[in-house]
Amino acid sequence: MNAYAFDEIHIGHTESFEICITKEKMDSFLRITGDINPMHLDSQYAKKSGFESRIVYGMLSASFLSTFAGVYLPGKFCLLHEVALKFSNPVYVGDTLKITGRVSEKQEAYQQITIKMIIERIQREGGGGGIYV
Repeated sequence: MNAYAFDEIHIGHTESFEICITKEKMDSFLRITGDINPMHLDSQYAKKSGFESRIVYGMLSASFLSTFAGVYLPGKFCLLHEVALKFSNPVYVGDTLKITGRVSEKQEAYQQITIKMIIERIQREGGGGGIYV
């Protein structure tokens, strides 16, 4: 776990990590949320809707923004204030995601930073957004 203090962070500061989306992660997310949408549970249903297979919950992918902020940047001293999301492309079970964030703003008065995030599938983008900590 990183522990960047506000004065150690600069505009352009970048961190990233990778994580594989497993069936177990999908099953855990289902148990936590109760989201039984067949797009996430039934491969045949998802294929009939034009997807390769059942699609990963968008909010499961987005949940790794919390991991990013709380573990990587800024890490230990993080208090998440706001998240803005855009889901551009589907993610599938078995995909490895690369979560990257770059500091785009630093507000001295509030001791607050803005991080531009991107979540990428290996060889294809899966979504993006920003977080404010």
